[in-house]
Amino acid sequence: MDRPQIRLEFAPELHLFVSAPRRAGRSELRTDGTSTLGHVVESLGVPLTEVGALLVDGRPVPDAHVPADGEEITVAAVARPQPVGAAPRFLLDVHLGTLARRLRLLGIDAAYENPDIGDAALAARSAAERRVMLSRDRGLLRRRELFAGAYVYSHRPAEQLRDVLSRFAPPLVPWSRCTTCNGTLSAVAKTTVREQLHDGTERSYDAFAQCGDCGQAYWRGAHHARLEAIVTDAVREFGGAPR
Repeated sequence: MDRPQIRLEFAPELHLFVSAPRRAGRSELRTDGTSTLGHVVESLGVPLTEVGALLVDGRPVPDAHVPADGEEITVAAVARPQPVGAAPRFLLDVHLGTLARRLRLLGIDAAYENPDIGDAALAARSAAERRVMLSRDRGLLRRRELFAGAYVYSHRPAEQLRDVLSRFAPPLVPWSRCTTCNGTLSAVAKTTVREQLHDGTERSYDAFAQCGDCGQAYWRGAHHARLEAIVTDAVREFGGAPR
């Protein structure tokens, strides 16, 4: 019996993942007749975390649909903003440390694993803590245990941050999290953190915050202007209230 032949078209946002011949409109593919549409799409290089609607002859189908001969299939990109809860929480792999710190700077719950604990452990933590897995590793994003996942498209931290904020629209509460450990910050008296201060810092600054988890002290130091620019740009574009 002949294997079913289908015709696929991928949304432009997904062209990054597929081979060049599949970027120019519909292309033909013979399937084995038993694999699901989700498996077919992933076998062509597209993580299902990046797929929105799957349309067969114009009607939506689940990724468990088994394609039949002659079907015309459209693979859409995930819709933005993508709903994953009122205040999405994230988990980042070892390659996204700068992005993790910038998310925390904006008050977003962003867990980060360094050193690398392996794909299986990352997927298990995503599921257990209901965190969106952020990664540039397509293999990791194909793991079925994940609560949710998203491919990070850029190598550049500024573009990575804009991508995550536009996709998930998390509420921004700048300056409320520890950029080191992801704990929450509270205002404290100078005397509380005096042992962490150099003489010049103690003389020059009066407003301090401290992480309730790791104890790290924070103040408006030499790098504040650069960090404030990141916060200001994010709040201007994506909302939130500077603190």
